[in-house]
Amino acid sequence: QVQLVESGGGLVQPGGSLRLSCAASGFTFSSYHMSWYRQAPGKERELVASITTSGSTGYADSVKGRFTISRDNAKNTVYLQMNSLKPEDTAVYYCKGRLQSLNYWGQGTQVTVSS
Repeated sequence: QVQLVESGGGLVQPGGSLRLSCAASGFTFSSYHMSWYRQAPGKERELVASITTSGSTGYADSVKGRFTISRDNAKNTVYLQMNSLKPEDTAVYYCKGRLQSLNYWGQGTQVTVSS
């Protein structure tokens, strides 16, 4: 059974940091490109960051220089380190695994940036 379970969300003040984790099971994690998406209320889901099987990374312009995606294939886990958080980063964050046409999504974790 394929599972992606996000954790690490919560309430943080502007300028603060959070680290999200996404634990994968039920598929060969190291073979999948992994991504983080987010969806704010009333908005489309957007790609935040991605990491390939070889470790190449990419970021949305809005988070470049503040967020870092990484993966640990030994732990079947992908991370999103978020620094210098802004209120506009408030959203539900989802991780996704992709291999060709196969896409697996987690259930999401809420991140709220507010004073």
